[in-house]
Amino acid sequence: MPVERLVGLVRQALPEGETVGVALSGGGDSTALLHLCLAAGCRVEAVTVDHRLRPESAAEAAGVALVCAPFGVRHEVRVWEHGPVAGNVMDAARQARMGLILDWAKSRGLSVVALGHTRDDQAETLLMGLARAAGIAGLSGMRRAFVVEGVRFVRPLMDAGRQELRDWLRGRGIGWVDDPTNEDPRYQRVKARRALAALAPLGITVEALASVAGNLAQAQAALAAQVRAAARNLREAAGALEVDAALWQEPEEVRRQLVVAALRWLTGADHAPRAAEVARFLSAMQAGRDATLAGCRHRRGWLFREARALRGLEGGLWDGRWQVTGAGEVRALAAAGLGQCDWRATGLPREVLAVTPALWQGDRLLAAPSAGFGAGTATISRPFHLFGLSD
Repeated sequence: MPVERLVGLVRQALPEGETVGVALSGGGDSTALLHLCLAAGCRVEAVTVDHRLRPESAAEAAGVALVCAPFGVRHEVRVWEHGPVAGNVMDAARQARMGLILDWAKSRGLSVVALGHTRDDQAETLLMGLARAAGIAGLSGMRRAFVVEGVRFVRPLMDAGRQELRDWLRGRGIGWVDDPTNEDPRYQRVKARRALAALAPLGITVEALASVAGNLAQAQAALAAQVRAAARNLREAAGALEVDAALWQEPEEVRRQLVVAALRWLTGADHAPRAAEVARFLSAMQAGRDATLAGCRHRRGWLFREARALRGLEGGLWDGRWQVTGAGEVRALAAAGLGQCDWRATGLPREVLAVTPALWQGDRLLAAPSAGFGAGTATISRPFHLFGLSD
């Protein structure tokens, strides 16, 4: 790909006249992104996340700063402070990385951050979606742009190949550092990368799969409009959702995506549960049976938080989504609180109210805002109708 086209991709994707943040790992893709942004005349600041997953990571992050210095690019390192990481290490690292980059951008007053994902990443993402039997949303690949807390994340190089970028860097004598985890077959993305190489003789190439992901993304955009319209079948109350029977008249995929969005809204999860688990949960809902999934519960036409999954105060929010004001300790209302207030006047199920926040002084209930008792307020930080349905 000619350099003019590579620079053009960057110019087309990024706004003029704004300082752009670049997520810079020091690898080939992000290094190419940094230099292409400079070639496009962008004002740039860079951030490197040190995941502290390898002993060499701190020195590597410091080395990235040295790469930036000759170009006058302000560079900062953000460190993921963590203990032992259980479960999916790569997913945990990805979530931590995005959070640290977002915090950095906000601290620097940046409204745009560029990420170095390529056409190859898109193809690998599609393959990984196939491996987990994802629906159309999960097979649509990575979005070219998205907004989190007022910061727009952009992927300018989605139409560029990984090898093309490295060839461009070599042609200009620009080096980069390869993370050894990118060759570790224990990780799903590395397996997908190797599978792509094996599939190429069949014509299943990076370019072809990236094109398929693009086609599916267009179909998903149309479907998302139906999902947003179908949201009228869910009524929000006291941090829960009442399901209208009309939901079951919607197309199967529409109601699946809407219920997945409801689960993510209730829990704050980044990803949907596995397809088979969602299918089981939907079947129970439609039949009117009680069911639980991913920290949520369905009972008698209501979707609400499972009591044992509730979390305390985090970042000023209770259970990650409630803004609570008033004197006292914030805990769930629970059965003990329901016995101290006239909750029936609300017309809401006791199970729904039991998992709402209340203000306590020891065993004495001071306030239960959702039940209309005492002084205090409790509001959901992001109402369901403002939630990114089908993101």
